Amino acid sequence: MDSFFDSWPLWAQAALVVFLLALSGFFSMAETSMVASNRHRLRAMANSGHAGAALTQKLLKRIDTLLSVLLIVNNLINTILPILVTGIALHLFGTNGLVISIATLTVAFLIIIFSEITPKVIGAAFAEKISANIGWVIYPLTIVLKPLLWVVNSFVSGLMGLMGLNRKETALQTMSSEELRSLVLESSHFISNQHRSILLNLFNLENISVDDVMTPRAKMEILDLSRPIDEVIGQLETCYHNKLPVCEGDPEKIIGILSVKKALSLLGSEELSHGDFRELLNEPYFIPEGTPVMQQMQFFQENRQRLSLVVDEYGSVQGLLTFEDIVEELIGEFTTSFPGMMTQDQWSSDGSYLANGSANLRDLNRLLGLQLPVDGPRTLNGLILEELEEIPDHDLSVKVGGVVMEIIQFDDQGIKTVKLHKPSPEEPSLSAP
Repeated sequence: MDSFFDSWPLWAQAALVVFLLALSGFFSMAETSMVASNRHRLRAMANSGHAGAALTQKLLKRIDTLLSVLLIVNNLINTILPILVTGIALHLFGTNGLVISIATLTVAFLIIIFSEITPKVIGAAFAEKISANIGWVIYPLTIVLKPLLWVVNSFVSGLMGLMGLNRKETALQTMSSEELRSLVLESSHFISNQHRSILLNLFNLENISVDDVMTPRAKMEILDLSRPIDEVIGQLETCYHNKLPVCEGDPEKIIGILSVKKALSLLGSEELSHGDFRELLNEPYFIPEGTPVMQQMQFFQENRQRLSLVVDEYGSVQGLLTFEDIVEELIGEFTTSFPGMMTQDQWSSDGSYLANGSANLRDLNRLLGLQLPVDGPRTLNGLILEELEEIPDHDLSVKVGGVVMEIIQFDDQGIKTVKLHKPSPEEPSLSAP
């Protein structure tokens, strides 16, 4: 090969070295961009009509063939380069051991800088843009080198078999929920904050149950048909709910669900009785506590229900859940007010916030940007009592989840009012699941 290149003029040999360095850099860049490219983004480009992206997707389905082509060509070029550079050096400076050493070091430096590091950095930085356009060069090579690739891949398959590896299993790449969550968090340049928040809330639905989003039994509004008819009518006229659970004396025994709209249509009748309201009742829909929210959403759809009563293992009503409660958990509250909160909707200028002890921890986290733990008690009162392990008999402060909580009001049943103090940015806090 030396005698072949010796017949070339020096400028042609130098031009060939530059060309081979650039060609090697191209295949290095192609290798990195192909491997580093986002498959989902390429699929979106292909679906939008980008022919190059579609061809790249086809190449990536046989990653073994793709890598074989790139590595075979690249290594072949990197084998020729030292020979060529050494020949040029010997031709210029004569046969000398020092000349050969310097030539070897020089070509190694050129390959590392211009054929490896720089092209691979570029390929990684613009992976999709590059990979979607170089498939037209790589694909013909896979056809030309097909016999050689078959031989090489046969050896590779044999070696993988000896190591107990299954090529089909290694080719299957699935994303876990945590990987998807990270992908959403890193997509701020492509997805608006509101849409990203909805997607993150969707992931959270997998980890919460109906107990986390239901209206607790103590806050439910129940219509008691055992009361005088005037009181029943008065409650219906001032009610702000669309549907009400109905009982007859015992609030633990719900006999049906009443549509307030239908009930109000009867109010013009002079001889209105309890029986008229009983005729409008629908059968109550009960679900067990601990039911996953995602599963319950599916149950709502299958049973064409929008309201259900959450019961414990003994059949006692623990709370009320509506389809709107689940939707609000996904897209956020329809209003800026939260049940159980004070009139504030943000931190005061002095960094404090007054909250009722019955305030829901998930609502507090969402409203104030806190990270109070929600894997135990669901209310602020429950969280503080779990920390103190007793009902306080005097004013005191406690620090939970990195937040200082000052107890303002309490009674024999629990904590009524708490002043929260905004944690400083460097303050360590517990992560809420």
